[in-house]
Amino acid sequence: MTSVTSTDGTIIDYDRSGDGPPLILVDGAFCSRSFGPMPALAPLLTKHFMVYLYDRRGRGRSGNTQPYAVEREIDDIEALIDAAGGSAHLYGVSSGAVLAMRATAALPGKVRRLAVYEPPLVVDKSRPLPPADYRQRVDDMLANGRNGDVVKFFMTKVVNGPAFLGVIMPLMPVWSKLKAVAPTLPYDLAILGDVMRGEPIPEEYRKVLANIDVPTLVGDGGKSPAWMHNGVQAVADAIGQTRRITLPGQTHQVKAGAIAPALIDFFTAEAI
Repeated sequence: MTSVTSTDGTIIDYDRSGDGPPLILVDGAFCSRSFGPMPALAPLLTKHFMVYLYDRRGRGRSGNTQPYAVEREIDDIEALIDAAGGSAHLYGVSSGAVLAMRATAALPGKVRRLAVYEPPLVVDKSRPLPPADYRQRVDDMLANGRNGDVVKFFMTKVVNGPAFLGVIMPLMPVWSKLKAVAPTLPYDLAILGDVMRGEPIPEEYRKVLANIDVPTLVGDGGKSPAWMHNGVQAVADAIGQTRRITLPGQTHQVKAGAIAPALIDFFTAEAI
């Protein structure tokens, strides 16, 4: 394990393994380099890339300097890119996909290629929408130490998971990990911004996508719901150089063995 120091002095801890062009993996909500999809994915990529698996700020061994701002998470990625030699590929999943897209747009010349899987944009009314005040409700629950309620609320009311999740999740082995990292959920909600209202991509975010000027892979799962497909397609349509894929049989919890070949093919191909 090693670390870099971000612009505001925050220590960002990471693991590095493999050989080849640098590839930074960007986690979504509740995940870290020891929990979530990336720990299983990284070993499948190391024959082709120097893989950087890091803890986003507030998670694992990384620091958590306040006040938080999305720009600081982009600074964190830039510090990792600089440590990798000044340029790198990025792969992000879920809200981490949105962070990776924001970083690519904000760091011209530093991202070689970008791959994203299921950025969770709700651009139509094909699913129930989150409560209008969901971000404030998350903040209020955290302020009162109700980390477990935050996890349940997010899984059932924001991402629209089945109601029984709120009952069974406290019985699962991962419950303590989810509660521990719950205070970073507002970071992911800030990264997402105003993209879950069931309306077309807002202008602020459309400008971000328009500023992505590198080859980009945009993917989703064949078993994911219609609202996810529609949001992912809206992202693909708004970015210039795009390869669009759907992985058969996959959901938002994409399996490492399913996404790894697509990433290897995309990041090593001469053209998209």
